[in-house]
Amino acid sequence: MIPRLQEKYRNEIVPELTKELGVKNPMAIPRIEKITVNMGVGSAINEKKHLEEAVEALSQITGQKPVVTQARKSIAGFRLREGMKIGCKVTMRHQRMYEFLDRLISLALPRVRDFRGLNPNGFDKRGNYNMGLSEQLVFPELNPDKFTRPQGMTITIVTTAKNDDDARLLLKKFGMPFRAEK
Repeated sequence: MIPRLQEKYRNEIVPELTKELGVKNPMAIPRIEKITVNMGVGSAINEKKHLEEAVEALSQITGQKPVVTQARKSIAGFRLREGMKIGCKVTMRHQRMYEFLDRLISLALPRVRDFRGLNPNGFDKRGNYNMGLSEQLVFPELNPDKFTRPQGMTITIVTTAKNDDDARLLLKKFGMPFRAEK
């Protein structure tokens, strides 16, 4: 079964981008390469259970087993030692990526409290978009009784676009609700 957004990309977005960007080669049209979801769990230094909860939540949200990330260097002020487990991340590609993006756009973002749109300046000058969520409970897969501690996450959408304007156009076609620039 092909995800809804992947079908939309092939049938609607590619022809529209071909006209708007004036690109003749179909391989030169921007596309989403991967989506990375990262949860930094600073409290895992003192409480190992917090990291286990974050791993469980991230696996339910993405449908993949997260990789546990470790500290690269020691920082005495944070009581952090090199090699300590302090977070988890997942990289999604192909079908899982499109399914996650669909759930993010249609289910999770509308559930964010006081949501006025995504920041249109979250691009990194290379066509990749970064956004943060302050709470993981906006995803309907999670049981609020089981995950009582709020945990934020960073979502990075990596595209093949050469610049931010092409990437912004691509993500708007997918339905990303960007805030209107003043």
